[in-house]
Amino acid sequence: MKAIIIDDERLARQELKNLLAIHKEVEVIAECSDAIQAKEKINELKPDIIFCDIQMPGKTGLELVEEISATVDVVFITAHDEHAIKAFKLNAFDYLLKPVKAEDLAETIKKLSIKEIASRVDNDTPLTEKDMVFIKDGDKCWFVKLSDIRLFESEGNYVRVYFDNFRPLILRSLNSLETRLNEKQFFRASRKHMINMSYIASVETWFNGGLNVKLKDGKEIEISRRQAVKLKDMMSL
Repeated sequence: MKAIIIDDERLARQELKNLLAIHKEVEVIAECSDAIQAKEKINELKPDIIFCDIQMPGKTGLELVEEISATVDVVFITAHDEHAIKAFKLNAFDYLLKPVKAEDLAETIKKLSIKEIASRVDNDTPLTEKDMVFIKDGDKCWFVKLSDIRLFESEGNYVRVYFDNFRPLILRSLNSLETRLNEKQFFRASRKHMINMSYIASVETWFNGGLNVKLKDGKEIEISRRQAVKLKDMMSL
């Protein structure tokens, strides 16, 4: 699990780094002394965990976590326990008091490891159209039936999910989603799109042997020639 330590005190960062050194399942990939630097590093390096001080010059750790949209587990580390309620309202994974005790940190790492293993198992489990999926984009969350999702659209390291009138972004790749979905239900139209076959309104031939698909919401998706051949082979009588 990749981690970033965020604390304005150098000695505090070093002390935590020393405590984490015995936990081989955690790799510290960066250290930050303020929220501005931390936000940049989180967006750049995409850690699994951040160990974040609360009281820092400028923005506090709480304000930092309110601003970041990355999917990351947050462990707040502070000398003050009065921030605990606000921390857990921000879905903090854990809350440790300074000076951090080795046994408390070990318990947190153990819980993080269990969650990570469970997440990997869940992310390998095939999904059916009847399954409900949890979608989070910033501070907004949805619990959506997979069959209600009509389109997945790749945007860099993210995927935009189309359902109802919503278009949230999730930190996933189309390749990872494709391995969990039935291709006869969700077809990989191109490098950028995966469409729910139930939402196709019409299909017409397109340039260079490809196909142009119009979804029931009016959105048009081009299917590459290679994928058009695969679709025809898969779905023809």
